[in-house]
Amino acid sequence: MSLALPSSELADLLPDWLARQRWFAAKGRQVRSVAVAASSPLITGDGGDDLLLDHTVLAVEFTDGGPVQHYQLLVARRPQVRTELEHVTIGRVDKHIAYDGLWDHEVTDWLLDAIRTGLTVGDIRFVPEPGAEIPEGVGGRVIGVEQSNTSVAYGEKSIFKLFRRLAPGSNPDLELHRALRSVGSEQVAALQGAVEGTLDGQPATLGMLQDFAANSADGWAMALASVRDLLAEADLRADEVGGDFAGEAYRLGETVAIVHDELARALGTTQVDPAEVAEGMMARLAATAVEVPRLAVHTERIRATYEALGASDAPIRAQRIHGDLHLGQTLRIPWGWLLIDFEGEPAKPLAERVRPDSALRDVAGMLRSFDYAAFHQVSSWEAGELFDADQDSQLMWRANEWAARNRSAFCDGYAARAGADPRAQGTVLRAFELDKAVYEVLYETRSRPSWVSIPLASISRLTTETDSVT
Repeated sequence: MSLALPSSELADLLPDWLARQRWFAAKGRQVRSVAVAASSPLITGDGGDDLLLDHTVLAVEFTDGGPVQHYQLLVARRPQVRTELEHVTIGRVDKHIAYDGLWDHEVTDWLLDAIRTGLTVGDIRFVPEPGAEIPEGVGGRVIGVEQSNTSVAYGEKSIFKLFRRLAPGSNPDLELHRALRSVGSEQVAALQGAVEGTLDGQPATLGMLQDFAANSADGWAMALASVRDLLAEADLRADEVGGDFAGEAYRLGETVAIVHDELARALGTTQVDPAEVAEGMMARLAATAVEVPRLAVHTERIRATYEALGASDAPIRAQRIHGDLHLGQTLRIPWGWLLIDFEGEPAKPLAERVRPDSALRDVAGMLRSFDYAAFHQVSSWEAGELFDADQDSQLMWRANEWAARNRSAFCDGYAARAGADPRAQGTVLRAFELDKAVYEVLYETRSRPSWVSIPLASISRLTTETDSVT
């Protein structure tokens, strides 16, 4: 006999539990209420199994009056919970213990079978991609330390991502992977399937299944290792160290250029008014300057760059882009690089994340990431001291050397594939870099105050040098 999920009992447990979840996007905000907006039974227990599973959409309201946020949970329930599931336990609901079902092997097995067989449960559709080879009989395991989603790997063949925060409309990660699959892209992990449902009466993406790049290395980790090698060799230059990253940066630039070309071919291009782009940058700068007084000494020169962009007579070529590109969104596989996570900046509304934008925004994101890799490592080496990115130290000089070398190599690789050097559009690229750095200043002020010197030092460099890359 199936047992309906007691929604009100579950909702009472969720405010405290949600605040402890890594993927909860509203940390630091006071939750006024959590309600179960929708619940769909997936495993009902009719077969005599003690497992119950419900797909649950939560509506979270805040005391500051901001917009309601929606999150999804696969709420599993059992009379008793095994020891390995205690860390994801929500609490007792009626006669069962409720917990995050993604950590239960029986749940993840069911999910993979549902996608492979094309199951439909109410408004939820499990959709295999045409021609995709989805494994069978492979156990799943939660992997990684993602900030905004949760992923489950199935052996070395597949990986499933559950989008924790929901918004009406197709998630750009799924949309762009389908577009890239349509042109035969080899620069992303192939799409195998998706889970789709509804939110507020509109279609919504719940999750997606892809090829799993099991034999891969994370680009961020590789870059940090390269910086460590350089800092450990006091008498060698960046190009003399065994862990020199410049060759990888060049190949990564080629990969990004290829993906931009593939997205343009799949989804087309358009043009945007530079004045409109500059206006958005100005608004973000003004809002950040109010919250971060340390930015004040730079605002005039930042604004001058934005004004130069806005005064341009030439429209900016726009297309669909990655939208949140950095070294952590890249994987090195034996034959090259893959780009991952095309969701865009999670904090932005969906309408902004799917809007065509300049490919230079992605380029700027990668250039900023090289700065972060270098100076993050310096801050680690100077542990125990207040990190000051403006100090004149040997470590700082070498970090600047590494960042400049790899920024330049990335642009060289991009230019080789794109047929146009992003550095040739100096004002536009510099404006996008500054826009990203201003965002970083706000993020670090709120989350990691000791790191705010990293983007502030980059802003100082970008507003005083004529070459925004080197």
